[in-house]
Amino acid sequence: MRTVTVTDLYPSRGAAEVSVPRQDPVVWGSPGTPGPIPTADLQAFERDGFLAIDQLITDDEVAVYRRELERLVDDPGIRADERSIVEPKSKEIRSVFEVHRISEVFARLVRDERVVGRARQILGSDVYVHQSRINVKPGFGASGFYWHSDFETWHAEDGLPHMRTVSVSIALTENYDTNGGLMIMPGSHRTFLGCAGATPADNYKKSLQMQDAGTPSDEALTAMAGEYGIRLFTGRAGSATWFDCNCMHGSGDNITPFPRSNVFIVFNSVENAAVEPFAAPVRRPEFIGARDFTPVK
Repeated sequence: MRTVTVTDLYPSRGAAEVSVPRQDPVVWGSPGTPGPIPTADLQAFERDGFLAIDQLITDDEVAVYRRELERLVDDPGIRADERSIVEPKSKEIRSVFEVHRISEVFARLVRDERVVGRARQILGSDVYVHQSRINVKPGFGASGFYWHSDFETWHAEDGLPHMRTVSVSIALTENYDTNGGLMIMPGSHRTFLGCAGATPADNYKKSLQMQDAGTPSDEALTAMAGEYGIRLFTGRAGSATWFDCNCMHGSGDNITPFPRSNVFIVFNSVENAAVEPFAAPVRRPEFIGARDFTPVK
């Protein structure tokens, strides 16, 4: 077998934290390429690293996806599956991964041109699903996700060579300013922050419940927040946020009575297929970091 050597443009998980300017485009598609995103919105995505859409799917569609989410969460077989992650304290399901393979309902959403068409337009190529999941954030104590760049993890532990990956979070419940919504530092996608510390074996088992390895220092986060600020995303069910893989983002705990659930889909360019991890002893399981690079059709 021929071994492919890929230059590591974004070193991380070493002895010290490092800051590296982004080496890749943000919008890979050519100017004027047809697609559902207007030119002004693409320019805003390039500048800020994200794009918020007031209504990506209709109220009737939201109801369909909510019912499917509830069916999956209530299914004992799904709960017993390794693709389901439970809250450390409440033992309730927090996330179900590879949901587009488990559920034909969510598979149709992935293939929806309103969804995959935007990914193709941003990434300038055919795309495949690197990761998908439903996130369930019930009220009264569901824990948040600490500040991190997804790309840092996908590069270090999954072997994605370049920043040619985009995520969409589609709200299936109301996102208030109080129930643990997504926070992003606008413009942070322009700088890669390589984190300090080696990747533990089987790190994914812990990180899917609480992020530890691959998290920035307090000093780095303070500097980035001072430079970029923090944007909190709110919106009705059916709204969506597209964001670049290198955005510094996180979410707080949900201590309100109001649940916050969403479906989360990560599209990667077929021209950016995963290689061996850049800073981890072994690959993560395929339900977290796909090795099937078949384009979405």
